[in-house]
Amino acid sequence: MARAPVPLNALRAFEASARHLSFTRAADELCVTQAAVSHQIKALEARLGVTLFRRSNRGLLLTDEGMALAPTLIDSFGAIDRLFDRFDTGGVAEVLTVSAVGTFAVGALLERLPAFRAACPGIDLRLLTNNNQVDLVAEGLDYAIRFGDGAWHGVAADVICPAPLTPLCAPVVARTLREPGDLLRTTLLRSYRSQDWPAWFAAAGLEVGALHGPLFDSSLVMVQAAMLGNGVALAPAAMFRRELDSGRIVQPFAIEAAVDSYWLTRLKSRPTGRAMQQFRRWLLDEFARERGDESK
Repeated sequence: MARAPVPLNALRAFEASARHLSFTRAADELCVTQAAVSHQIKALEARLGVTLFRRSNRGLLLTDEGMALAPTLIDSFGAIDRLFDRFDTGGVAEVLTVSAVGTFAVGALLERLPAFRAACPGIDLRLLTNNNQVDLVAEGLDYAIRFGDGAWHGVAADVICPAPLTPLCAPVVARTLREPGDLLRTTLLRSYRSQDWPAWFAAAGLEVGALHGPLFDSSLVMVQAAMLGNGVALAPAAMFRRELDSGRIVQPFAIEAAVDSYWLTRLKSRPTGRAMQQFRRWLLDEFARERGDESK
């Protein structure tokens, strides 16, 4: 024999009472009387065959059964309330999950988020960060922004902007550097991309052998180390404009190595919904305008 369904009003009364640990405050929230809340709780206890609350000198307490039930109902009703809040603010926002290499997120994307929200108010952006090693499938991502040559297997990639690399260091370190070769006598801070420093030295007209120095998996951390005087980092100056403008870090040489770019990537097999299309269009247009390129 099928069991009778649990009344929704009783669940709502219990959820509010469990949050407030008060029938009176629950009644105020639900715009009913305290007696009505108490009646709903008793009906729910009768339906479940358990006691959900007990009274003590400290007031209303949840029983073990009540504590087992409360988290699920609080989460569920909270999700429903948030959903209706979206309708109240103009409709249900479409969730978009984007992972970005930390350097790009901090150096370029965060300052543009107000413009994105203004241009695409119907998108609920979830922004994650990565160290350029990302799994679009396992992490359930719509897009990943990463640094490289754009050649990732099974991935569609749109170039966002070039990111030429240049030495960056603290002013006190820069005073010891008169020509590019002086870098070989200081501490070089390196990323996991072993080709970057050799590419910069080649752009400076120097051939180098094996290079040594601390290794970092994040350009953000590497440049922080450089600002503390721990050596010279090689990073895209465009991502550290605030630090350069403040004088916390300097670019000792104008030479840049055009190695790779930042790319917006997605799985080729992933359908592009409205939110994905809007984000792609906004992001590429934003950087195209800065380059004076209206072809995007």
